[in-house]
Amino acid sequence: MTTPNLFKPIKVGASQLSNRVVMAPLTRTRAEKHVPSDLAVEYYTQRASTAGTLIISEATYIHPSAGGHKGREGLVPGIWGDASIIAGWKKVIQGIHSKGSKIYIQLWDIGRVANYDVLQQTGHDLVGPSAIAQAGDEDGAKHVRALTIPEIKQKVQLYVDAAKNALEAGADGVEIHSANGYLPDQFIHWNSNHRTDEYGGSIENRSRFSLEIIDAVSAAIGADRVGVRFSPWTTFQDMEVNEEKSLPQFKYLFEQLEKRAKENEKNRLSYIHVIEPRADGISDAIPKQWQSNDPFRNIWTGDLIRAGGYNRETAIETAQEDDRTLIGFGRYFIANPDLVYRLENDLPLTHWDRPSFYTPGPHGYTDYPFHKKE
Repeated sequence: MTTPNLFKPIKVGASQLSNRVVMAPLTRTRAEKHVPSDLAVEYYTQRASTAGTLIISEATYIHPSAGGHKGREGLVPGIWGDASIIAGWKKVIQGIHSKGSKIYIQLWDIGRVANYDVLQQTGHDLVGPSAIAQAGDEDGAKHVRALTIPEIKQKVQLYVDAAKNALEAGADGVEIHSANGYLPDQFIHWNSNHRTDEYGGSIENRSRFSLEIIDAVSAAIGADRVGVRFSPWTTFQDMEVNEEKSLPQFKYLFEQLEKRAKENEKNRLSYIHVIEPRADGISDAIPKQWQSNDPFRNIWTGDLIRAGGYNRETAIETAQEDDRTLIGFGRYFIANPDLVYRLENDLPLTHWDRPSFYTPGPHGYTDYPFHKKE
């Protein structure tokens, strides 16, 4: 029997992989004062057990000003220039590399969806592209303000610094989180971005912040170590979606990234990671007929990670469509540390325990069983 593409080797950017099953980024809130814990070392090392697997880390704050989660602030890892943070990541990455696998750290700034009081404790403001809070956030509506242009430039530099820190810790690359209603996505969307300067108004201007981050990080560490994640169809965290605006907006972003690669192959990103319309933030969704990522896939000719609601059958089928598609798994990777082995051998999959996704300790984190090999 011919080996399906899903289990064939592929080179993604600078990383040689043995298969096309990717561990998608998964927030687990087990850090200790923004430092990845020893439990995290065990968790990631378990999921790297099939050599040559690409792991994308949980979303990771680029700077203290990029965070602001109420009730779990220090439980989210960071990747700024703190020696203990870098040391924590080094242990995680050494564990992954000891299994022969690769890791990209996902770079995160949550923007306007942060909690004002939490940010104030570290001396930072609640900011977004405009002074517009997400729907229902009455406290945020009182405090959120628009970033100034110098502050936007500073944000871009923070992404660069974080990317350099990730590589210093030994990471194989970084993924820029430009999805799911966080800061770059807030600039992309017309309902959260009412700016009238070069960062708002037109499709080109709303795309500028994400593209500036991508360009600056690529220049700093090499485009072949940079991925980016988009969610064209998400309504998560008050992102607006409609056929007339969403399609041209995201087509432009894909066109710009393909144009850069065509002009100079050294500018081709390692990959673009796109969330399928059947996934909406942390929930499943029923996509409308016009919600499809095919128009973007037809523009971008580089490697593409597709994530959102895949099972073994649909993953094999989708990866078989071309020779550049990888499939991201989230919840199945939570519950199956040996997911690649199980998928390849068509073994039963453990179901995830949702109540333990964000709770402290090893339960639902490092205590899922491996399949007993014959």
